[in-house]
Amino acid sequence: MAYDHVETLRHELLQDEQQLKITDLGAGSQNSNSQTRKVKDIARTSAKPTKYGQLLFRLVNYFQPEIIFELGTSLGITTSYLAEARKEGRVFTFEGCPSVAKVARENIKHLGLKNITLVEGNLDETLEQQLNKIERLDFAFFDGNHRYAPTLRYFESCLAKHHEHSVFVVDDIYWSPEMKKAWREIKQHPAVKQTVDLYYVGLVFFRSAQPKEHFTLHF
Repeated sequence: MAYDHVETLRHELLQDEQQLKITDLGAGSQNSNSQTRKVKDIARTSAKPTKYGQLLFRLVNYFQPEIIFELGTSLGITTSYLAEARKEGRVFTFEGCPSVAKVARENIKHLGLKNITLVEGNLDETLEQQLNKIERLDFAFFDGNHRYAPTLRYFESCLAKHHEHSVFVVDDIYWSPEMKKAWREIKQHPAVKQTVDLYYVGLVFFRSAQPKEHFTLHF
């Protein structure tokens, strides 16, 4: 089963003592400001917990998007969940730290996933470049920069390629005052029709045939 493959990888990464030089272009970690981190520590603190990785899998498996963007690859655990859920689709995942991107590529290769393109570099540049290469964006997971202005900027950029049935997922919506503010503004955006607040993540829908509604669910 797909879950088993990805969780076996997670278990291996949680034992990995390899030291990586960290280039952090986002808001940083709430757990460490060190310029070097062990792979096992990144796996423990930065990778999405199992139930959220599996939530993303189920969302992609249900909606069957063709084009998926993941803003923030980390070690590739959630990337793998996204790709496993829709092997006929294409996953474009964005990572700013070269050493982390290298490990993610190794993990993706290890799992034999052929439908992932890892885009390395500063998201401020790479996101727009990749958006220009696609006609429409079906699914996006925003986990690239946990600050107010970049989150809203990336959201607006992706809106240029969204459609009626696109699904956007915003990570860590209560991570900081900045992220709380960003989430409030996303909910109020004219293009946004429905949202589901799961506390750690927020789901965003654009279905104009339905009334504008906001839900909060315990997950």
